[in-house]
Amino acid sequence: MALLQKHQYKKTVQQILDLADQYHGMSDEELQQQTNLLKQEVDGQRTRLKAILPKAYAVVCEAASRVLGMRPFPVQILGAVAMEDGNIAEMKTGEGKTLTATMPMYLHGLTGTGNFLITANEYLASRDAHDMGKLYRWLGLTVASSVPEIGQKPEDRDLDKIYVANIVYTTNSTLGFDYLFDNLAKVPEDQHLQALNFALLDEADAVLLDTAQTPLVIAGVPRVQSNYYQSADRVVKLLDKEEDYQISDDLKNAWFTPQGIVKMEKYLDVDNLLSGTWAELYRHLVLALRANYIQKRDRDYVVKDDEVVLIDAENGRELPGMKMQAGMHQALEAKEEVKISIEQRTMATITYQDLFRMFNQLAGMTGTAATDRKEFLEVYNLSVFKVPTNRPDIRKDYPDHLFISNRAKLMATLDVVKEAHAKGRPVLVETGSLDLSILYSNLLLKERIPHSLLNARSEVKEAEIIRHAGEVGSITVATSMAGRGTDINITPEVEKLGGLLVLGTERMQSKRIDNQLRGRAGRQGAPGASVFYVSLEDKVVVENAPKSIRKFAYEHAHDQKQMLNDHGRFRDAIDRSQKILTNQERNARFETLQYGEVSRIQRESIYQTRNWIMQSPNLDAVINPCFEAVAKQFVNKQGPWLNSNQTMLEFIYQNIDPDYQPQQNLKQESRPEKLNLLKEVMANRIKLMHQKLPYQDQWLYFERLAVLREVDQAWVDQVDQLDMLMRVTKSRAIAQVNPIFEYQKEAQKAYQKMRDKIKLQVVRNLTNSEVIPQSDGTVDIEFP
Repeated sequence: MALLQKHQYKKTVQQILDLADQYHGMSDEELQQQTNLLKQEVDGQRTRLKAILPKAYAVVCEAASRVLGMRPFPVQILGAVAMEDGNIAEMKTGEGKTLTATMPMYLHGLTGTGNFLITANEYLASRDAHDMGKLYRWLGLTVASSVPEIGQKPEDRDLDKIYVANIVYTTNSTLGFDYLFDNLAKVPEDQHLQALNFALLDEADAVLLDTAQTPLVIAGVPRVQSNYYQSADRVVKLLDKEEDYQISDDLKNAWFTPQGIVKMEKYLDVDNLLSGTWAELYRHLVLALRANYIQKRDRDYVVKDDEVVLIDAENGRELPGMKMQAGMHQALEAKEEVKISIEQRTMATITYQDLFRMFNQLAGMTGTAATDRKEFLEVYNLSVFKVPTNRPDIRKDYPDHLFISNRAKLMATLDVVKEAHAKGRPVLVETGSLDLSILYSNLLLKERIPHSLLNARSEVKEAEIIRHAGEVGSITVATSMAGRGTDINITPEVEKLGGLLVLGTERMQSKRIDNQLRGRAGRQGAPGASVFYVSLEDKVVVENAPKSIRKFAYEHAHDQKQMLNDHGRFRDAIDRSQKILTNQERNARFETLQYGEVSRIQRESIYQTRNWIMQSPNLDAVINPCFEAVAKQFVNKQGPWLNSNQTMLEFIYQNIDPDYQPQQNLKQESRPEKLNLLKEVMANRIKLMHQKLPYQDQWLYFERLAVLREVDQAWVDQVDQLDMLMRVTKSRAIAQVNPIFEYQKEAQKAYQKMRDKIKLQVVRNLTNSEVIPQSDGTVDIEFP
């Protein structure tokens, strides 16, 4: 099948090349006119794109030559053809993915709006929209970057102008947040995204795998502030390790011992700390334990201007505005003795997995995807197509050098750097974390070796540093993800020295990321080399290898002979550790997807309802059923919001008409009579409210607000409820219960309760709100 597919793609490539030769003889005006002709053929129908693909790609090939001075190579055209057929194109670093992407983006741009190119960071989105935008505009399409310009606030962007463009360059987080804010809008005018038709993801593996579980969260509803944070922090700081609490071998979890529980009960003067009575206090103690002994300052977060700012442990990038959820951020603030921020409830949230599965069509490109082809297919229905390099790959990938201790390994790498530096050969030292990049920089400083430290503090500087990493004598220390998307060019002088040397100081969390690092060298057939120096004290080994390996490393840490290159069992142990970690991360992503499927279905239902409410000229179809359901539920005593002892008169006073004057003894009425009476009271109350708001547009706006207000409030509660349910049901796995099944069952019940509560509150909003006329002729509404 793969061979047949490749053969078919190559036939299409040849067809495109032949057409491009024909277009070469056209004038600029004739070539530009092809866009209008192609638009007429497509007529906004995405199903017609395959038919015009050869013509569209050929137009781009010829136009790129005239406008950008670059003509796509046949392998780039091959990658573009593969992407349009539902593939992630695996193209090695330096093979020109930016230019390759212009072909499918132009093709989809012919259909109108809703077409996005997702880049690795804001700098690349802005850069590529500017550079490639020249090509699109010359051909008559509109293009925009949706990321904020330098110094611009996100809310100051002209989103109406941006999202009507045929092609939008953006990042996954920018698009995700814009989608969430669109679905918090109260009026259609505040919604900007036109559609989610086509997304082409640059560095697709980083978006769809590495950050797949990352939830985008909009928080804005404050919780009642707890006063337990400081008390819990003070108590936890008094505890002794091992005696009162213990930490797991992988340093990711901590728990109290029975002695620790007793000690805290004495400190706090409480009985039975683990009982339901003290559940909230105990939760804060657990948060304080994790804050003090799992979360590390300058690794997981920094304290800046008396605020706790999270940082990405992989690349050291600060994450301003992002906060840990469920009180963890406030626990860190208590630990660092800074002002405790208001804990906020989640208003809207979505993961990248769910965001990109919403698109009508996906495509991607990256230097490394084949190792995870199964997951791409299962989760996103994307195949992986390996595109051959334009020139033969002559990079030398050397076997790993294996050591017992971290110290011996790092000293050995220093010798390699010094030797290369003496010759003028550039070296890119790759580290797996911010901490290690800083440590390695300090080692180089002690050796008086000038170098650049790339720890991803600034995307613009990041790209500039990585761009010069291939120059004579250049030594660059970088985290694994830093500088992705920027080519490293080398000079003829560096080619004679063997090209760029990529020196990995540890194995990363997956073989795929190892391959990314190797791919930094040897671009476009240039010489280069890569080698990894690893030890039994590396993070991937410590957290995943058998205890016997960790025991050996501890017992032999001071041996004179540190190299273990001849010991196959240790090399296998590192490979197995990496596979274990890769499988753990894959399983975690799949679990997140399973849990997320429930919230996805509920979220889409709520968002579709909101959009219908905002756009419909008549809301009777949603309001009348609310009145009908509330009346029936009360009479039949079925609503989850009902007080079974509540009389009908009390119900009317509290929820429909506080001024109601009964004309008969309601207790003696039959169920049908009560039902009819309730409907009559509701109808009379609505008539009275309508008299206060006589104009139809005024009344419709009131109805919209009354419904949307409750839908939004109920959804905030439901998002909280789903998060709590997930935490609770995960713990049930210990009791040999399928946690996913339990979650789905409980989540469905919670969703139905939410819908019933919405109906009652909509009735209350429409019948019990206070209309306050203003001197300027407008009215204010106070909802109950």
